[in-house]
Amino acid sequence: MKFNKNISTLNDEELLNLFQQVGDIAYFGELYRRYIPLVYGLCLKYLGNKDNAQDAVMDIFEKLQAKIAQYEINNFNTWLYSVAKNHCLQVLRKEKQTVFVNFEQALVENDDFFTLIDKPQTPEEITALAHCMDLLTEAQRISIVHFYIDEKSYLDIEEITGFSLKKVKSYIQNGKRNLKICLTKTLQLS
Repeated sequence: MKFNKNISTLNDEELLNLFQQVGDIAYFGELYRRYIPLVYGLCLKYLGNKDNAQDAVMDIFEKLQAKIAQYEINNFNTWLYSVAKNHCLQVLRKEKQTVFVNFEQALVENDDFFTLIDKPQTPEEITALAHCMDLLTEAQRISIVHFYIDEKSYLDIEEITGFSLKKVKSYIQNGKRNLKICLTKTLQLS
């Protein structure tokens, strides 16, 4: 398959589709190149040093080019963020390190992504998170637990719960927003 456009002018979706159809690593390489600074920043935040972060960026690239055809990806940016975060957490688990994410400076994605406290630092944060989780609707709580704690994909959650894909995304988005509001209020009161 020959494509007349300059590869750098293709959007993310076009590059992803072409890579999945043709298998030419140049398409995936261009797509990944666009996100290297974001992936590196995320890895640096979790792994704590430049060498480990650089290694993780390369490891993620190698793993993804081999496995990306297996996934249905609607938003590459969001999907890559999730994959990179999970990779870093796996590296940390292998090293048996505990990672603390500053609640006030949680990494954001698209300026409105809210990251749950990966490992609460204080008894107040643990209590606040448990309290706020209890206040969510059952569907939101189940979806949030599967997504953030069990590290399941949207499709996995759809299969496990029977919720439609649209509902799963909605429950997670609304649950994140409700948790953020509740945690902010609860932690300000304590």
